[in-house]
Amino acid sequence: MPSPSSSIIKDLEATRKAGLASLAYYYFDFKDSGKQNLRGFLSSLLRQLTARSDAFYNILNRLYEACDTGSRQPSENDLVECLMDVLAFPGQSKVYIVVDAMDECPNNSGIPTSREKVLKLIDRLLSLRLPHVRICITSRPEVDIHKSLKHLTSHCVSLHDEGGQRKDIIDYIKHVVNSDTNIQKWREEDKELVIDTLAQKAQGM
Repeated sequence: MPSPSSSIIKDLEATRKAGLASLAYYYFDFKDSGKQNLRGFLSSLLRQLTARSDAFYNILNRLYEACDTGSRQPSENDLVECLMDVLAFPGQSKVYIVVDAMDECPNNSGIPTSREKVLKLIDRLLSLRLPHVRICITSRPEVDIHKSLKHLTSHCVSLHDEGGQRKDIIDYIKHVVNSDTNIQKWREEDKELVIDTLAQKAQGM
């Protein structure tokens, strides 16, 4: 079952290959600590956007030179300003940024937390009101994420309560349960309890 983000990226990648847009994608992977913070997020977006655009690359190169040709690391604020300059560059085609699994960005340490920093950045980028920039965010329905983004979104699609999505999840769990030789020995009511519990905890993902 393909994730919503993979379908979105597939469509946008075709648009990018046709030369009609720029695309940057980022997945907050809870298994990779290097992909759970603002610096990793900013660095990845800049690498992707500047790799296929001379104009964007020149903006990044100015930051590189300002940091003594790479002898010192740019600050997070330097990276933010660089990204904003890239996005605001005049006369460009659409720019799509896909942020996947926002809920996997940590929200349990630091003041502000990594997640708060990323959400603040997204708020700042959208406040630029650049008509060619589109940002798509996928996440489990975490309260803090919903609260931060609800006033920024122009379109919101919830899969959490979608019947079709829930049916796909239940069908998959049933397949796994019925394929496991150890679980096959369980009582039917125990199997149903496992299926129902896992389907509820999946939260549409």
